[in-house]
Amino acid sequence: MLHRRHLATIAAALAAPRLGRAAAWPAERVTIITSLPAGSSVDLVSRVFAEKLAQAWGQPVVVDNRGGGNGVLACELVARAKPDGLTLLATSAMTHAANPALYDRLPYDPIGDFAAVTRFGNSPFVLMANRALGTPTRAALVAKLKAEPGRHNFGEGSVPSRVASELFRMLAGVEVTHVGYRGNQAGFPDLLSGRISFMSVDVVGAKPLVDRGEILPLAISDTERFVALPAVPTGAEAGLPGFAFTTWSGIYAPKATPAAVVAKVQADIAAAYALPEVQARLDQMGGARAVPATPAAFQAFTAQEIESWGRIIRQAGMRLE
Repeated sequence: MLHRRHLATIAAALAAPRLGRAAAWPAERVTIITSLPAGSSVDLVSRVFAEKLAQAWGQPVVVDNRGGGNGVLACELVARAKPDGLTLLATSAMTHAANPALYDRLPYDPIGDFAAVTRFGNSPFVLMANRALGTPTRAALVAKLKAEPGRHNFGEGSVPSRVASELFRMLAGVEVTHVGYRGNQAGFPDLLSGRISFMSVDVVGAKPLVDRGEILPLAISDTERFVALPAVPTGAEAGLPGFAFTTWSGIYAPKATPAAVVAKVQADIAAAYALPEVQARLDQMGGARAVPATPAAFQAFTAQEIESWGRIIRQAGMRLE
């Protein structure tokens, strides 16, 4: 008859392989919930990394689009998810920088409910003017707007675009009227016809209009020129140094997610960034400058962005119900 101690040793040995497999993360499918719909820049970038992470982890990585409500639904879902790293949030500055200033109450706390993982990239805006204005420079546009106060409109179809235009308006000291649209593209016909005088649109949306010569690209809201539109001057080069404002995207986990899991996700995304095929796909999209960050750096960046976006939003008097 086997001694009890021998039986315990055999049982432990049989269990060891199963315990080893369970300890390897992830042991099952990972879901990345996005705060924007399919086809958005956040969605497209998330799918690039989901493919590489699935290969690295040997588990499916699924992108689940939960757009709408300015990303509130997606954030609420992830904030309440089990903190095991199997549910992640891919989102933008809209949910984690703008919303805290736009709403009186949010069902999530962008700092308190999430563990920052890493930033995907930054995307500047292009200040675009109607060609009929005959203002080939930012200074000429400002001069015309000041000479005709209250006679000009600016358009936007997203909160980040409006924040960029409000920053320009405040820096330039001009009196213009805001016109809202359901998406930036819905405002393009009015920009081309002259009903609105200018818009600030992300690079992906602006590039086709710039390439076709349909609008006047006056400045890009960044501290350095953007590779997809190398001829467009920066805000400083255009004579408005304070016009440096970018939107961004990144990935978060529920707050209590183990630090080791957060670190692994960040490290594996950073490794994917280094792959030539990933760089090529991101460059082809042309919508963001890659700026991967450590979890600690991204958490600090998020807090800084809440302050900087909030300052512009409050000064512009922007609110959402």
